[in-house]
Amino acid sequence: MGKYVFGVDIGGTTVKIGLLTTAGEMVDKWEIVTRKEDKGANILPDVAASIEAKLKERSIDKSEVEGIGIGVPGPVTADGIVLRAVNLGWGRLNIAEKMEELTGIKSNGGNDANVAALGEMWKGGGMGFNSIVMVTLGTGVGGGIIIDGKILTGARGAGGEIGHIHVKDGETRTCGCGNHGCFEQYASATGLSFLASEQFKAWKGNTCLTGNDLSAKAVFDGVKAGDELCKNIAKEYGDYLGKGLAVITSTIDPEAIVIGGGVSKAGQILIDYLKPAFNETVFGDCRDVEIKLATLGNDAGMYGAAKLVL
Repeated sequence: MGKYVFGVDIGGTTVKIGLLTTAGEMVDKWEIVTRKEDKGANILPDVAASIEAKLKERSIDKSEVEGIGIGVPGPVTADGIVLRAVNLGWGRLNIAEKMEELTGIKSNGGNDANVAALGEMWKGGGMGFNSIVMVTLGTGVGGGIIIDGKILTGARGAGGEIGHIHVKDGETRTCGCGNHGCFEQYASATGLSFLASEQFKAWKGNTCLTGNDLSAKAVFDGVKAGDELCKNIAKEYGDYLGKGLAVITSTIDPEAIVIGGGVSKAGQILIDYLKPAFNETVFGDCRDVEIKLATLGNDAGMYGAAKLVL
């Protein structure tokens, strides 16, 4: 068995690449630009060239490398076939096969959110658990589901698309997916700013918020300072988040839910606000699920991609 493994996290602007030991210790990490022109034709060759250069720089022989794992923003089947990655310009592409062809090293691929979940379970907030749901609260709501140590990929590679659970009827705004009333429209960082702007317009009292900054950070900083408007916004947000997580928990019955993404930087206070609605709506036997904060930040994808090939 090789001593090393590469974890590759392909994003819309940069590709993060990590060199790890098979025990999960990050030895080196760096970034390259994601070249999306020509329908993303350069992306994998660029990654391969970067890995080759790193092996040379560190005098590591390919026989010492266990594999290359790759996380991609889009649905990926269990055997490493990307069905489409709109942000990268890719249509159907077997990334596992292509990367093996380019490097001669065993490779595998997975959806970026699923891979991040695997990383958090291996070396982050989900350590010690075997079945977790990872929820990423960023511009959208991403999700990854790990059952008995394995990613739940689904029949179409879309397992874990929890951001698109329907949570509200009568919503006129359209979600990025084309539907209306999705979980992502209220529980993402963008969703929190929307709820804040609605309440801010109607608020008559004093507040530390300004119309210019209604970010998640501004709202939770206000909560910590005792601002009444911020507390109201956090309560509404916590209700949406808690109920959405309750639906997922009642369906999957994980040991733990791990929350990451920009909004999770609020810390324990975020969990305090989602807990009441969660407890009220989750199936009784699942009420003792542990809700944890992610700890790997932007490195989760590299750890998870590495774990994918192990």
